[in-house]
Amino acid sequence: MQNRSHLSVLIHSQAKKYGSRTALLRQDFGGTEWKKVSWTEFSDNVKKVSNALLSLGLQPQDKIAVFSQNCAEYLYTNFGAYGIRVVTIPFYATTSSQQVQYMINDAKVRLVFCGEQEQYDKTHRVQALSPSLERIIVFDRHVRLSMHDPKAMYFDDFLKLGEGLPHEKEVEERWQQANEDDLCDILYTSGTTGDSKGVMLSYKQYAAALKANDNCVPVGENDRVIDFLPFTHIFERGWAYLALSEGALLIVNTDPHKIQQAMKETRPTSMSSVPRFWEKVYQAVKAKIDRSGAVEQKLFYKAWAIGKKYNIDYLSKGKRPPLTLALEYKLADKVVLSRVREQLGLDHPNIFPTAGAYVSPEVEEFVHSIGICMIVGYGLTESLATVSCDHKGKPFTIGSVGRPITGVDVKIGDNNEILLKGPTITKGYYNRPALNAQTFTEDGYFHTGDAGYLKDGELFLTERIKDLFKTRNGKYIAPQMVESMLLVDKFVDQVAVIADQRKFVSALVVPEYSVLEAWAKEHGIAFADREELCKNKEVRAMMAERIETLQQSLAHYEQIKRFTLLPHHFSMKNGEMTDTLKMRRPVIYKNYKNIIDKMYENTQSDGVITK
Repeated sequence: MQNRSHLSVLIHSQAKKYGSRTALLRQDFGGTEWKKVSWTEFSDNVKKVSNALLSLGLQPQDKIAVFSQNCAEYLYTNFGAYGIRVVTIPFYATTSSQQVQYMINDAKVRLVFCGEQEQYDKTHRVQALSPSLERIIVFDRHVRLSMHDPKAMYFDDFLKLGEGLPHEKEVEERWQQANEDDLCDILYTSGTTGDSKGVMLSYKQYAAALKANDNCVPVGENDRVIDFLPFTHIFERGWAYLALSEGALLIVNTDPHKIQQAMKETRPTSMSSVPRFWEKVYQAVKAKIDRSGAVEQKLFYKAWAIGKKYNIDYLSKGKRPPLTLALEYKLADKVVLSRVREQLGLDHPNIFPTAGAYVSPEVEEFVHSIGICMIVGYGLTESLATVSCDHKGKPFTIGSVGRPITGVDVKIGDNNEILLKGPTITKGYYNRPALNAQTFTEDGYFHTGDAGYLKDGELFLTERIKDLFKTRNGKYIAPQMVESMLLVDKFVDQVAVIADQRKFVSALVVPEYSVLEAWAKEHGIAFADREELCKNKEVRAMMAERIETLQQSLAHYEQIKRFTLLPHHFSMKNGEMTDTLKMRRPVIYKNYKNIIDKMYENTQSDGVITK
């Protein structure tokens, strides 16, 4: 049963209920051993943080920032701050020094809690340019602190300021003063189209979101929930808080690059993720099967077909499968599908919420077919994550983003824009009154900037309105939809579609080089480097054939006509990707202008799909 205590006391309330039961599985930075943290230990550390913050003079609604990968210390800091009505601001672990400086100064941050060396170095670099910043506190004891930074300290030493709970009376007073209208967090947007904006999130929004999700997302105290996305991301943040409110065990994965290893080691039952994760799973499973013998392939594809018929053709539509099919599925699951899940570390899967981008119907069908309940949803930072989602055990439509959660009023406005109103919706952006005036309609609905429609109670997305392209022929192109069709292919890692004010659709394609290089060697193609590989005629012809096949369902005007293979990835370093790995299209188009222009010249000699 969900604990609906105010976030300032949630962990302490759960500790009274669960005591020595394990609340967290954690790893040290750079470590491999999984360590248990009980609810009592969790509560004790949160109290120490609250007391230590008071020792440093933090006042109600003062601001602190956490600049780190996921870790247990991150959670101690957040809930310790909530306990004394201090506002937390998360920074992505990959955030640039420039952006760190901007957010510190914009929000007047007093303390920054850093994870590892990279985060400390960036913060120290801008310390002199950040008048409000008083101290840097570092989680990882192995970080080398500057000799010229006397106010920096390790988290262990910071906690000592709270040992013995010297300010516990004042902490308890602040618990009593805490209210739902207090500002809880400020989350800065990733800035795909401009400067970051600080989204204000109150305790009232969290309370409404946790209650609404409790009604439709069945995670409970027997679940083992692993973190994949960073706590900086509202999706993971809200999901983690939901899991904690339900008494679930939270597996804190510190290194996102080792998520698949962590899943196999810890055997989670639930995880929130983005579509790209499942696209990679889909590619990996298909590649492994394609390398298998004829008998294994036949068994798998037969089981897959049975799983699709059982889970998609019947259960997704709210229909009871016939007995014969149910028996076939039981056998297929026992012999084949369960082994696929076991290899992923998902022996006992419950639910797997997925949002943040367009979900390919092909991938969604696959995940359900192998017996994993993908909960597709839609949300924004401004809505405190969930706006809509599938409901486990209830009918859903492949391609939709589910049904609006309780309390969220969804309306379709001009240009099919999705408009939102309700208790989970932000009141605006921090220190941006002019923008706030433009963000809401006269009757109080929030402009999402996303286009979509409602059908039979389900919400369907079409595209980001700002991302829609219009060709010279007056045809509208939704780039994310086109890109998603290519990203299911094992040879494709990144895609950027180009079409705005152009004669036809083209694309910049970054291959999955481990796969492409292996293919080239198998076919006797010599290459000195990736640039030479991308220019090879056989490689381009193979990629052209695959792209043409992948986009067959698109209208002719939507199809990619020409493409260029890039020898390197789009990167955050070059400003082409946000911290959440979303493309900054204007930057990409600027950085690759010459290459793009060449694809529209008659002399273009790179990848050609149709002439």
